[in-house]
Amino acid sequence: MGEIVGDEVSVSLLPKVRGKLTADAPLAPLVWFKSGGNAQWLFEPADIDDLADFLRELDADVPVMALGLGSNLIVRDGGVPGVVVRLGKPFAKVEQLDATTLKCGGGASGILVSSSARDAGIAGVEFLRSIPGTVGGFVRMNGGAYGRETADIMVECEVVLRSGERRTLAAGALGYTYRHSELPEGAVVVSATFRGEPGDPAAIQAEMDRIAAAREESQPLRSKTGGSTFKNPPGDKAWRLVDAAGCRGLRKGGAQVSEKHTNFLLNTGDATSADIEGLGEEVRAKVKAQSGVELEWEIQRVGVFADDADKERVGVSK
Repeated sequence: MGEIVGDEVSVSLLPKVRGKLTADAPLAPLVWFKSGGNAQWLFEPADIDDLADFLRELDADVPVMALGLGSNLIVRDGGVPGVVVRLGKPFAKVEQLDATTLKCGGGASGILVSSSARDAGIAGVEFLRSIPGTVGGFVRMNGGAYGRETADIMVECEVVLRSGERRTLAAGALGYTYRHSELPEGAVVVSATFRGEPGDPAAIQAEMDRIAAAREESQPLRSKTGGSTFKNPPGDKAWRLVDAAGCRGLRKGGAQVSEKHTNFLLNTGDATSADIEGLGEEVRAKVKAQSGVELEWEIQRVGVFADDADKERVGVSK
C-alpha cells in the first residue's frame, strides 16, 4: 500500500497504489509561476506498473493530466479537477543503449539528458540543456531551442494511455509540428529514446556552455516565469511583435511582461494565475491590433477558473 495524504474518504474511492496519492494537493509550489490552485488528486507512482494499474482501474470519466517541472504552465486558480500525475525519481533515469542512443525516463530533466549525452560522447542533444522541462514535456510539446527540436532526435517513446495500456509509439506516429504533437489525451510519457551522433565530450560541453550563456544573457531566468509565452509566428519572432505593440513592462495585478525578454511573463510577487493569463490575453489583443498577427499561446493553461472550482470537481464511482 502506498502513502495516502489528505482526505482519506475521497482517496479511498480511488484505486490502490504503491506510490503516493495526495488529495487536494497544492500545485503552486510545483510550477515555475508559483501560482494557481490545487490538484483534486496528485499521484506520484512508484513505477510504470503502478501507473498502468492505477489508470486501468480509475473511473474512465476522471480526467488525467501529466505534470513535469511545471515550467511552461499556468495552473488556473480554481485548480485541476481529476488526477494530476507527477513522475518522480523512479522515472528520472537515463540509460545508454548504444554509441549514439539514450533511453530517458519521462521524468528526466533536460540538463540530465544533455549531460548524460555529453558523458557518452553523443552530440546533437545539447539544446535540451536550455529547456527547463522533463522528457515527458519535450515529447508532448516537441520542445526545442537554438534551431533544434525533439522531433529531430526522438526515435520512439513509451506511454501509458488513459486506459492503462502500455504502448510504444514511433516518432512518426506523433504528428509533430512546431511545439505540438498528437499524443493521445490523458497519455503519460514514461520514457523516450533519443538518438544523436558521435561527438567529442569537450566540444559538446563547449556547446552546452554557449547555450547556457546565451540563455542567461537574454532571458529572465531568476524570476518566477513560465518560459516562452507565445509561439513564434511563421517568419517572425513573438518577442518582436510584443515589443512593437508597446507591451514591454506591461502590468496586470502582480503580473508583468518582462523588460529583458518580452516573450516572457513574470509573477512579480503576488500574481494570481488570472493576472498572468489575463495579461497574456491583453498582450495578444494589442499585438493583433498593432500588426494583425494573432499570437498563439505556447504556455499551456490548465485547470478551471476560481469561480468554477466547486462545480468542476469530479466524483469517483465505487
